[in-house]
Amino acid sequence: MTVTPESGRWDALAAGRTRGDVGEGIASVLALLGMPDLISFAGGFPDPETFPRERVSALLQEFVVTGETSAFQYAPTRGLAGPLEALADRLELLQGCRPAENELLITSGAIEALELVAKSSLDPGDLVVVEGPTYLGAIQAFRSYQATLVAIPMDEHGLEVDELERRLAEGLRPKLVYTIPDHQNPAGVSLAVERREPLVALARHYGFLIVEDVAYRELGFFEDTRPSLWSLAPDVVVQTGTTSKTFFPGVRLGWAVGPAEVAASLVSAKQNTDQCAGALGQRLFEESVRRGWIDEQLVLSRSLYQRKCERVLAALERWLPKEARWTRPEGGFFSWLTLPRGADSADLARRAVERGVGIVPGTLFFPDGRGADTVRLSFSLVDEERIDDGIERLASLVTG
Repeated sequence: MTVTPESGRWDALAAGRTRGDVGEGIASVLALLGMPDLISFAGGFPDPETFPRERVSALLQEFVVTGETSAFQYAPTRGLAGPLEALADRLELLQGCRPAENELLITSGAIEALELVAKSSLDPGDLVVVEGPTYLGAIQAFRSYQATLVAIPMDEHGLEVDELERRLAEGLRPKLVYTIPDHQNPAGVSLAVERREPLVALARHYGFLIVEDVAYRELGFFEDTRPSLWSLAPDVVVQTGTTSKTFFPGVRLGWAVGPAEVAASLVSAKQNTDQCAGALGQRLFEESVRRGWIDEQLVLSRSLYQRKCERVLAALERWLPKEARWTRPEGGFFSWLTLPRGADSADLARRAVERGVGIVPGTLFFPDGRGADTVRLSFSLVDEERIDDGIERLASLVTG
C-alpha cells in the first residue's frame, strides 16, 4: 500500500532560519539546470570540458596500485599535511604571501568556509556588510546565524569604499565585511587597486574582519597584478577560496586562511560540522598541483570562458536595446545586466523559461530584495553555439 503524506505535515518543525530565504533561490537556480534543452545563463557551474577526467582516473589507479591509505581514510580536521603544504605553496606563488601552519585549513568547498566564519563569529543581531549585489550563498550563510545584513553599493570598480567609509563615520559598526574583490559574483567586476589599501585601513581603524572570497581570482582573462586583500593585510582578513572552478566541483574542496586565532575558531567549528574535508579530494588536488596539472587546466579554462564571455557581450550588443546596460567582465563566470526602466526581472525570468532560456533575477542577490530591474547572466556552462540564439530570445522579451 502506498501512503501519501498530507501536504505541509512537517512545516511546523522547520526552523525559521531555513524557511523563505535565498536558499530557495539557490534551489530554483539548480532546478533550471535540469530542464531539458534549456539555454541556461542561470547557474554558475564550470564547463565539464575543463574537467581533468583522464588525469584523475590515472591518479586513482596510482593510489590503488601503490597501496596508499591516506586518500581513503579520515583526514585531520585542519587537513592532510601534504595538501596543506601544496595549498600554502600555491598561495605563496600566486599571492606573494605564505600562511603559517596554524593560519590555514582545508574546507568542504568555499561555502563551508563561509559557513564556518558565520558559525564561529556571529551572534544574533550582529551586523555584516555585504556588497550590493552579492553572492546569494553568502546571504544565506550569514542569515542562518541571524545576522543583520547591510548592502553597500558597487560600481564598475567594485565596492564603493568611500560610501562604506561614510557609513562607518556615521556609526555603522559591522563585525564582518564580506567582499568578492575579483570577478565578482554576480556583477562580474573587480575591486580597483586604489580601493584595496583604503578598505584594509578601514578594517584596522574600525576593528572589523574582512571576509575575502577569491572563488574567481584565478580565472582572469588577462594578466592581473591586483593584490589580494589577504596579502595586503593578513592580520584583518580571512580569505575563503575553492577548487571547484579551477579543478572540479565534485571534490568539494576549499580553504580558509586568516589570523591564527580566527583559523583556530574555524577548525573548532568544523570539528562538529563535518569533521574533515574528504581525504581523496585533498590528495587528488595535491598531486595535480605538484605535477603542474592545475596550471595547465587553467590555461584551457581561461581561454574557454573568455571566448564564451566575448560571445555573450557581442550578442548583448547586437540584440539588447540601447537603454539596457551590462558589465564587461575581465574574468570569472558572470555579467550583470540592468534592464530598461520599469522592467521586472522576476517576470522576465518566468517568461524566459517559457521561451527556453534560463536567467536569474537580480533580487536574489540583494539582502533587502532590491534589483528588480537586474539580471545575472552566467556564461560558464551555456553551450557556446547557442549563446546568440539565447540572447536573441531574451532580447525579444525585453523589447516585446
